[in-house]
Amino acid sequence: MQKQESKTAFLAIVGCPNVGKSSLLNRFLGEKIAIVSPKPQTTRTRIMGVLTDGAVQLVFTDTPGYHKPKNKLGENMVRAVGEGINDVDACLFVVEPDGEIKDAELTLIKKIKKAELPAVLAINKIDTVENKETLLSRIAEFAALYDFNAIVPVSARDGNGLDELLNELKSLAFPSEHLFPDDTLTDQPEKVIAAEYIREKILRYIDKEIPHGIAVAIESFKERPDSDILDIEAAIYCEKESHKGIVIGKGGEMLKRISTSARKELERFFDCRVNLKCWVKVKEDWRNREGLIHNFGLD
Repeated sequence: MQKQESKTAFLAIVGCPNVGKSSLLNRFLGEKIAIVSPKPQTTRTRIMGVLTDGAVQLVFTDTPGYHKPKNKLGENMVRAVGEGINDVDACLFVVEPDGEIKDAELTLIKKIKKAELPAVLAINKIDTVENKETLLSRIAEFAALYDFNAIVPVSARDGNGLDELLNELKSLAFPSEHLFPDDTLTDQPEKVIAAEYIREKILRYIDKEIPHGIAVAIESFKERPDSDILDIEAAIYCEKESHKGIVIGKGGEMLKRISTSARKELERFFDCRVNLKCWVKVKEDWRNREGLIHNFGLD
């Protein structure tokens, strides 16, 4: 039997906050490498995921949600989206199934047009749509704005349409040797993944704007010799002293809840026992301080 020709493509996943970009990436890979949350701007930097299916290797870049920045961190996030579009072979543009087309979405389409990129439109969250006419109207609206290679209604939640979407993305690959070993899942260092899992729990358990002013840094990450225990020490940074008290909670209850939930997910991801210790510290207005943004790996 003749061996299939190797193909590859770099694909940027772009869209507004909370449309399900990270959820789609995790679905493709069958593993959670990008954290998800109902809160906007969960993804802060570009995250790469690699899917190798036979002869085809797709290298995804999950970008932050495109939005109007309010601080230095936000500016970096928006810049990451622009860089993501400029550095790839094609785009996966993700939108929701209803509502007004946002100015940010129009801006993204202009960027894709300027870069002359092939693009597939994924209309996500179709599990929330009751009226099929709404979906047909949505398809027509976006089809009028750009000559997409394909428009695919999908649901990252239940997997509906994912196979069709993946086949459309594979069709964008071109003859090339695979750029990563076939078992590669992501370029994210283990420390970064650990920090993101902890941040995801903060986003889940703490309301309002406090989670957006929080960063997580892994200060120690060591495997015990002759043991299946991984020791992780993490610092949770807040922007205000009052926020520190909220993260810790009464009698340390909130911090314990966050740490326990994160530890369970880390044990599943790393497939070993994890001893996780978290401390809460304050760095005033860190989202506007370039040095701290750099130290947290968010530039």
